This record gives sequence, structure tokens and C-alpha cells, in this order.
Amino acid sequence: MDTTTDNFSFAALTPDCVLNALESIGLRCDGRMLALNSYENRVYQIGIEDDVPLIAKFYRPARWTDQAILEEHAFVQELVEQEIPVVPALAVDGRTLHHFDGFRFSVFARHGGRAPELEDRDTLEWLGRFLGRIHSVGALRDYQHRPALNLDTFGEEPRDYLLANGFIPADIDAAYRSVAQQALDGVHHCFDRAGMVKQLRLHGDCHAGNVLWTKEGPHFVDFDDSRMGPAVQDLWMLLSGEREDRVRQMGDILAGYEDFCEFDARELHLIEGLRTLRLIHYSAWLARRWEDAAFKQAFPWFNTQRYWQDRILELREQIALMEEAPLWQN
Repeated sequence: MDTTTDNFSFAALTPDCVLNALESIGLRCDGRMLALNSYENRVYQIGIEDDVPLIAKFYRPARWTDQAILEEHAFVQELVEQEIPVVPALAVDGRTLHHFDGFRFSVFARHGGRAPELEDRDTLEWLGRFLGRIHSVGALRDYQHRPALNLDTFGEEPRDYLLANGFIPADIDAAYRSVAQQALDGVHHCFDRAGMVKQLRLHGDCHAGNVLWTKEGPHFVDFDDSRMGPAVQDLWMLLSGEREDRVRQMGDILAGYEDFCEFDARELHLIEGLRTLRLIHYSAWLARRWEDAAFKQAFPWFNTQRYWQDRILELREQIALMEEAPLWQN
């Protein structure tokens, strides 16, 4: 579970600290450093003397334990050994997780690519095939040090955090409490309809931004949010558009997915419930990080009256969507 304090600052992670950290594990930096787009952690492209640049990720303290980070690294390495196109943490002196001046960091090979064309049916089927392969490995064993994606961790606990810490404006507090509870009741009903679905190790945040596409196909990156959960969590974020569009897209994904991994159709009951959980969890994620200056700069619209009014409307829409039939029932 995330135990990062609200007032944590990355201010001590200066350019000199970053470069010295890499030097401490024997990497000779040439002084070039480019900050990459990341809010949860800090990620840099670092120039290496007489070699190609590397990517260094500095983890947000207290979010994950060392054991949880190493579990993620081990999972990704399992995928590499099955020739699945993912980007693993590199082992330096036999270790993938390193410590320097109170920070933990890992290094990765640099991989280029573009966003996948999710409107293309062949692309969706191709993604489905690799997600099926990822899940076939993910089902082999469970995480021991990472939380599961469920109603508590992604719904009730984040909702309670928002309410307990005064983020909801007083004049709409009652409305938010009511609609959030209705939404969580709706999620509960989604899980009831699905029944006992299998839990496995997931990518956890499988949106288009975490897939790099090259002429060889997809590369899946950033398993930082990997956790236990239902397989459909890694599928639904690739869907977009109207209902008929999403039905077709899911069919294309599953056409590839089921070449390598059986999909339990009952999980389609979970899609709108999982979307609802993500919305609540996202607001709490922003709230927990709000004292980080990078968040205030990147998300200036957060924690305004309009923001919370929009979240109430959003959850009301989700309540209605959760009452609809799942995608395969037309």
C-alpha cells in the first residue's frame, strides 16, 4: 500500500545527486541528462561515456517496499525469458535496485517507439496476443509484497482518504459522499455479477502511453503499477469510443489474446466497475501528491470547486453505465 507522506519532496534529487548515484554503481556519465515525463517517480535519460544513453528511474520513497520493487523486476525478467517484448531493469553488479543518499533507483535500456494505432484492428489483435502471453506468465505465481486491485485498495480506501483530509469543498461534501457510496455499491454489484474471477499478476496500467510501437510491434514499458487483479484490467484501457466501437475493439483484442491465454467472459461485467475504481483512485493519487510542486504545476485544475463538481457528474455517469449490460450483450 502507498505510504508516501503528503509533504515528501524530490528537491534533494539534484542533477549532481542523479549523476553521482549512477557513478556509484560504476556507470561513467558524460554529463548529459534529460528529464522524462514522469510524476510518480523521477526518470532521466543519462548520457554514458563511449556508450548509448541509459534510462534511470528514481523511485518515490515509501510508495513500494524494496521487496515489492524487486518482485516487479522479477516478473518483468520472467517475461523477457519468454521473449515477450518488455523493458526490464538492468542488473549492475548482480542487482537491479540500488540505493544512494536516501533514494532508490534502477537503470534501463533506452527504447524508442510511437504510440500504437488503437483504431487499427490488426494492431489491437497484435496487442491482444502479447497481453495473452504476459498473462499466461502472470498466472504462474502470485505477488507476495504488492497489493491487489480491488474494491478496498482502489475504491474505499482512496474515497476515505479524500473525505478525511478535507479535499472535498464543504458545500458539496454531502453530494460527493452520497455519489461516491452509490458508485462503490455499483462496483460491488459488478464484482458480484462476475463472480469469483481469477487474480493474476498484471501490467496494471496498460494504456497506450505505456506501449511503444516499432516496426517489430509493441514494447510494453513501465510495470511500476503492476499488481494482482483480474485480466480484463489490462484490456479495458485500450478501448475507446461509442459502445459499438468498444465491442468491436474488445473482440479484436480477444481474437489475439485467446491464442495464448483463456479469457473468462464473466470479467466483462467488471469493465465499468474497474473504470469507476480508477477514477476514484486517480483523485486520491493527486491528493496524496498535492504538496509535490511538480503536481501543482502539471495539474493546476485539481482541487478546485469545478474539479470536484465534475467528479460528481462523472461518478453519476458511471453509476448508470454500471447498470447496463456488459459489452458482449447487445
